[in-house]
Amino acid sequence: MPFPLRRVLVQGPSMAPTLRHGDQLLVVRRTTARPGAVVVVRLAGEQLAVKRLVRFVDNGALWVEGDNSFGSTDSRSLGAIPAHALVGVVVARLWPRPRLRLRG
Repeated sequence: MPFPLRRVLVQGPSMAPTLRHGDQLLVVRRTTARPGAVVVVRLAGEQLAVKRLVRFVDNGALWVEGDNSFGSTDSRSLGAIPAHALVGVVVARLWPRPRLRLRG
């Protein structure tokens, strides 16, 4: 069984202003999340992305969006992503020091 916690580095502006490029996040591996939560998903090509879970669609697929609509590749352009693409839920910002509450 894989370790339930992992550290993820934010890359790019898609979650600004909530998260910034270079922020380090603590992620708990989960197969479910609530709408409004900041999550880590696996996009096409095995790339990890930090997004906000907006809603569930169709047969349990996820609709995820970045907080920065102008700088985000997300469900607005890709459509819903399969539920199995959910890697985990962000529970804390490790670096820089936490400044906002992330839970939705």
